[in-house]
Amino acid sequence: MLKDSYTFSSFTTNDLEASRKFYEETLGLHVKENEMGILEIKAGDSNSFIIYPKGEDHKPANFTVLNFAVKHIEKVVDHLSGKGITFEQYREPMKTDEKGICWNSGDNTGPNIAWFKDTAGNIISIIGE
Repeated sequence: MLKDSYTFSSFTTNDLEASRKFYEETLGLHVKENEMGILEIKAGDSNSFIIYPKGEDHKPANFTVLNFAVKHIEKVVDHLSGKGITFEQYREPMKTDEKGICWNSGDNTGPNIAWFKDTAGNIISIIGE
């Protein structure tokens, strides 16, 4: 029944205008506000995702809500750092380097990955392909 459905994800913000500016200007994504006051955001050929205002009730997710698959993770991390984004630093279980990248080596058998937060505190990742 759902196998042919169009899917998209959504998460909240406490400041719609700050989120619009962050996703449009800082991350360079296509952002539009629909008639219900919800941001519809699209990157590349992927599905859109939406961000809706939650105001004072907003609680940022304590897990990754959005992932970007990229070819050159270090280049993307450097570019976003130059735009003022601070990448998260983790020690255990997935240790990050000084740039905030967790490299596939040693105990980490997963992908190369780096995490940062949007203006509402939601966790986003950059994953190396």
